[in-house]
Amino acid sequence: MKTSFKIEHRLGYRILRWVLSIALVSGIVLSASQIVIDAKRVSTDLDRQAYQTMALVRDAATQAVFSIDEELAQQVVDGLFEQQTVRLARITHPDGQPLGERTRPLQQAPYRPLTDTIFLAERSYRIELSRHQSQPTVYGYLEMHYDTGPTAESWLERATLTFGSGLARAMILALVLFMVYHLLLTKPLLKIIASLAQVDPDHPDTRLITTVKGHTRDELGLWVNATNNLLVAISDSQKKQREAEERVTRLSRFDKLTGLPSREYLLSLLKSAMDDARKQHKVTAVFCCGIDDFKSINDQLGYENGDLILQGIADRLDSGFNDRDFLKARLGSDQFVLVQKQLATGYQAAITAEKLLELFSQPVPAHNRSITLTATIGVALFPNDADELDRLLQYAEQTMTLAKDSGRNSYQFYVASVDQEMRERKQLEKDMARALAENEFHLLYQPQISLDTGRVIGAEALIRWQHPERGLIPPDHFIPLSELNGQIVEIGAWVLDQACRQAAEWAANGLSLRMAVNLSAVQLRQDNILAIVLDTLSRHRIPPGGLELEVTETSVMTNLEDAISKLQLLKREGIQIAVDDFGTGYSSLTYLKRMPVQHLKIDKQFVQDLLVNEDDTRIANTIIDLGKSLNLSVIAEGVETAEQEFYLRQRGCQLAQGYYFSKPLPAQEFVSFVAEFHGKMAENNA
Repeated sequence: MKTSFKIEHRLGYRILRWVLSIALVSGIVLSASQIVIDAKRVSTDLDRQAYQTMALVRDAATQAVFSIDEELAQQVVDGLFEQQTVRLARITHPDGQPLGERTRPLQQAPYRPLTDTIFLAERSYRIELSRHQSQPTVYGYLEMHYDTGPTAESWLERATLTFGSGLARAMILALVLFMVYHLLLTKPLLKIIASLAQVDPDHPDTRLITTVKGHTRDELGLWVNATNNLLVAISDSQKKQREAEERVTRLSRFDKLTGLPSREYLLSLLKSAMDDARKQHKVTAVFCCGIDDFKSINDQLGYENGDLILQGIADRLDSGFNDRDFLKARLGSDQFVLVQKQLATGYQAAITAEKLLELFSQPVPAHNRSITLTATIGVALFPNDADELDRLLQYAEQTMTLAKDSGRNSYQFYVASVDQEMRERKQLEKDMARALAENEFHLLYQPQISLDTGRVIGAEALIRWQHPERGLIPPDHFIPLSELNGQIVEIGAWVLDQACRQAAEWAANGLSLRMAVNLSAVQLRQDNILAIVLDTLSRHRIPPGGLELEVTETSVMTNLEDAISKLQLLKREGIQIAVDDFGTGYSSLTYLKRMPVQHLKIDKQFVQDLLVNEDDTRIANTIIDLGKSLNLSVIAEGVETAEQEFYLRQRGCQLAQGYYFSKPLPAQEFVSFVAEFHGKMAENNA
């Protein structure tokens, strides 16, 4: 706080002006009053003196006029003229004839215009001359004119002295009063104001007003104490307000669980980063990180442990990327964002993405457990991919979502096709929500052939979507999407119901086959999956052994203990379990012995290059040998040539399916195929 005063605005100087002005006016009024009183006194004295003088010479003048003695009359007149103030003296007969007379001019002086207006230039006096008081006879008159100049001069000197001394006394008194006021009030106030100017408005209690010495217990001291108490109260109020504002700001800007910036606050920080990058011609990278299958972690460990894991990841991000060129935030749920500023090229972002993958893969402690996670990362670059704030973050999120479809524990950079793909994907979600109600889904059945007997022993139910506008949509396009949005639960239940209904219908017509149905990871996580399967079998009167549920390694590994527990319950009921796409998982051989399965399905990617690619051939042989050692049936998918069928049969593979035998068929065509296939086999055997 800074306080400045102009001199003419200061209270002390204003008071000085007022005191001096009042003293000056008072001095003038008092002095003028004294001068007026003195003037009246002088005027009275002139009259009294004149009459006294005339009284002294009255008898002589009367004698002179009575005896008509001109010499005596002249002597009387000359005697009066001894006084300097007498300008005219005259003794006259009653008829006005002078007996003795003398005059002299008025005294000339520069002050006379002033004094003559007060006392007149001259004053005239006249008395009668008589000898008897009882019956006076007037013998003549004595006249005398006084010149007021000499008396006025003396009065003017006194008046000037009176006026000057009066003003001087008034001014001295005013100065004395001002000094007393200045010492007792103005000077202490100036010190208080100077102390008040040092008070910090933001922190008023850090430097309070100093009490002036000698004024501790008077009104000024009380005022200073009251002001200091007010400053302390203001400071306390400001602190509470700042704390409240900080809490509100933190709640609005920061995620309550992790303490990282929220999505809204991140956008403002990202905007500044983009502005700086635009000015400096630098690159800004946005990394959208999503924990893989975090929902199953919550389901298995509980939300409390899930929160601890999120807090641990946030702390790790904060400490691992604490440079000022990094911004961290939580988007919500299991998604985090990292922004890297001041990049020379986009290639540097790949190094950061790899570091992020390593950071997420490190075990996270939760109570007494250590949880291993993986994450999928989508990367978008400014200005290469987008120069708009919302779009840049959106591209990073979209890229992460698509990257999860193609594989986890990886990172992917945005490409221009991602945006269009996401738009199509959103529309596909909307269409899929009504596809069941509109009967757009249907099942095809691919026969499973026993390589030992050459007979059809089972069928795999495969879902197809006939879109009214886009035509046939492959399962690879909509099944992963349905798993992400949860629609796979309803779709999977429909597939199971339709497949069991068809198996029951075939059995009623004399065609008893094992029906294979895919069970997704989302369905396997359902608490009531056993009840759903058993209820479906019961409704269609299908024996449990007539159903085979195919699960992938990755669906089991996302929540191993829970998956194994549910699969064991299904196996105890007599339902057969097969591991689909075997060989593509990252821990197959380690956990296979714990999984309650009866069949292994060699993924078609190893079969299609059989006898052409040595690695694929070696993997297929290993899986077949593994199945033999564990007493498991091995099913080869994607068999397309006679050479592949022959090799697999010679190596000991029990079952096969693929275009070499038949493509997936509608139910009626499937029945015809089985009859025709068995007929050919009978002819060949004959």
